[in-house]
Amino acid sequence: MFLLTLQYIASTHHGFDQYTPRGYTTKVSQAVMKKQKTQKESHRAMPREASERESLLLRLRRIEGQVRGVQRMVEEDRYCPDVLVQMSAIHESLRAVERIMMKDHLQHCATQALRSGDAKQAQQTYDELTELFYRHAR
Repeated sequence: MFLLTLQYIASTHHGFDQYTPRGYTTKVSQAVMKKQKTQKESHRAMPREASERESLLLRLRRIEGQVRGVQRMVEEDRYCPDVLVQMSAIHESLRAVERIMMKDHLQHCATQALRSGDAKQAQQTYDELTELFYRHAR
């Protein structure tokens, strides 16, 4: 989970760079990026309230700061248990954001799709929710 967090932060700050767990840097091909963009466009997100969006962004910025703090701790060769405590705090912060996002998705996006009366859209939503629960269940 921590490596995924670092990969996410690194990828958002370094363009198309994607970092692997072993530390190698690879360039993501334009075809892969185009495919990912197409997949993302197939599902429209419901707009969030400005205050909700700002709250999520604030949490994510705090997590980003926590990760940078852990990076500094590693650079400074700090005591391993101290680093691990901070990593645990990062994991918990990310789980809190996941819970908020999941609740928001269920209350708004999924509910709207299921109530739309479109059987195909409802089935896609059920499949999506099943995958989300599988990936995020702990």
